[in-house]
Amino acid sequence: MPKHALRRVMTASVALAGTLALGLTDATAHATPSLDYVALGDSYSAGSGVLPVDLTNLLCLRSTANYPHVIASATGARLKDVTCGAAQTSHFTQAQYPGVAPQVDALSTGTDLVTLTIGGNDNNTFINAITACGSAGVLSGGKGSPCKDRHGTSFVDQIENNTYPALKAALRRVHAEAPNARVAALGYPWITPATADPSCFAKLPIAAGDVPYLRDIQARLNAVVERAAEETGATYVDFSKVSEGHDACEAPGTRWIEPLLFGHSLVPVHPNALGERRMAEHTMGVLGLS
Repeated sequence: MPKHALRRVMTASVALAGTLALGLTDATAHATPSLDYVALGDSYSAGSGVLPVDLTNLLCLRSTANYPHVIASATGARLKDVTCGAAQTSHFTQAQYPGVAPQVDALSTGTDLVTLTIGGNDNNTFINAITACGSAGVLSGGKGSPCKDRHGTSFVDQIENNTYPALKAALRRVHAEAPNARVAALGYPWITPATADPSCFAKLPIAAGDVPYLRDIQARLNAVVERAAEETGATYVDFSKVSEGHDACEAPGTRWIEPLLFGHSLVPVHPNALGERRMAEHTMGVLGLS
């Protein structure tokens, strides 16, 4: 090969190699690093009742198919999941069980994303309301509003007076421990329909007049979660529209929440696997992660 032709080939090769190297460097520079993601919260976050169970901590009845795991799988995030069934806001800063550290201990300045569902267990709101209204519904044969007549505004008063300030304090602590993180506070998907469904009484034995009463209690809880999130700089993930028509009275394959009786989950009145997936999908949509 003539020398001048050889020089042209060598020059072109060097140029091509430089271009490839520049391209690789540019691609590396623009690669999105995976998120350091910490999941906090109660049984709705933990996916309690959804299989498979996380065997590393049976006390918390945490699922490896809960919405944090779905989000981490979809985004490639590095997940630290400290969600725990029955958690209250106090368990963000106090040990819930022996050997179960306060949830905020999982946070650091390197945390990029935090999700949480919390507040429903403060004052034992969910379990007390469901138990009280279920018992009253059975005794009344589904007639009237015996639970509302007996308990009146007591549940919502506790939510406003106790849960709301506790939520604000918990979210402020999350921000303090993870100052660089985006924090998403999720609302609770609807447990009951807006009005009574007579065909649902066997699965969710709530008197007709108490179905909207329970719904109002849940709406008030979600409202204080939203208010606390807005006042502390967190993002509120609202499920009031997307979970409509997916309550515990719906058929399997449609419902996100399992009923009190004759459900398909180990833990009644909690999200099933479909509900956890839909919670993950909606959260990713709100946060722009999908």
